[in-house]
Amino acid sequence: MALFDPAVLGAKPSGLRRERMESSPRYRNGRFHNTEPLADPMSGQPLGRRLSIVGEFFFERGRRTPGGVVPVESPLAAWSRPAETGLRATWLGHSTVLLELDGMRVLTDPVWGERVSPFEWTGPRRFHRAPVDIRDLPELDAVIVSHDHYDHLDYPSVRELARRGVPFITSLGVGAHLEAWGVEPGRITELDWWEETTLLGGRLGITATPSRHFSGRGNSSNRTAWSSFVVRSDRHRVFFSGDTGLTNELADIGTRLGRFDLVMLEVGAFHPAWGSIHLGPENALVALRMLGGGPLLPVHWATFDLGLHPWEEPAERLLQSASREQLVMPRVGVAVEPSRVERVEPWWREVGSREPSRIRSAGLFAADATRTGATDLV
Repeated sequence: MALFDPAVLGAKPSGLRRERMESSPRYRNGRFHNTEPLADPMSGQPLGRRLSIVGEFFFERGRRTPGGVVPVESPLAAWSRPAETGLRATWLGHSTVLLELDGMRVLTDPVWGERVSPFEWTGPRRFHRAPVDIRDLPELDAVIVSHDHYDHLDYPSVRELARRGVPFITSLGVGAHLEAWGVEPGRITELDWWEETTLLGGRLGITATPSRHFSGRGNSSNRTAWSSFVVRSDRHRVFFSGDTGLTNELADIGTRLGRFDLVMLEVGAFHPAWGSIHLGPENALVALRMLGGGPLLPVHWATFDLGLHPWEEPAERLLQSASREQLVMPRVGVAVEPSRVERVEPWWREVGSREPSRIRSAGLFAADATRTGATDLV
């Protein structure tokens, strides 16, 4: 096993791709910017306080890993049958979801790797196995990649999916990574916010929409864009947040592209020191209201240790904070039709958490950590 494969870092945009990036209103001075600047609660804090947050992330595990086996089910039998309502979603872990809309299949942020890291031997490791081998996925009509952080853009997964010849839809600049990893250029569509591409004779539409986050692999940040996405068929609409903090643009998305039959929002890897780059469970409910409501499938939790909270806390707090919202919280790998979900079974309570320990060994990933408390893993 090699200590490091530089190919995992991807490639820098150039040529026409670079020119297109530079034409974006969000691209200035060689970097992409949020419409609403990221809040930095650590600004003005003493260096010792900043370093303590970094130390907590890398070395204090607490109850951040499961104490037992995370239950995983195979979706293969369900996938062999059409969705009776026309809309079905299978959460495969973290932000990876297989969406089925009226017979069409879209995969979001595919991550099958054992670690979300530039290294095979260190970095955040899976809590659970993938519910299905990536080679056993059904035929796909599109793959969405929201941005280029390691837990959303996974080198071995892209390499495998590239062999299928499936179209990839992504944010500006991210296509350089995809092309370097074997995806045919003609199969890559890069979108700026509010741009739409259609497939299958217009039956499937995918629109890039605003998010409030950042990007980067290695030591560079914000050299490529980040987005949320709306996926539509003639009968259904789905919102996928990618990674985002609260932004007023969520209300614009709801007004322009809602109403949604399913809303997939990130709920994990949150912390006050990280400002506005993630939602967390309570803000996910705020975001849901801004988007106009709909069944909520929480993602970005229960697969990797990327935060400072107990691994199950996002789900528990979401369940406790919700009132009339319809929550869709299946076990990993269970295919669900959102309109038929009537209640939540808190399966995570059966798993528990480990006792506190100091076993993390990811100190090589602290890019930007002293600035915002965040890393390019999230």
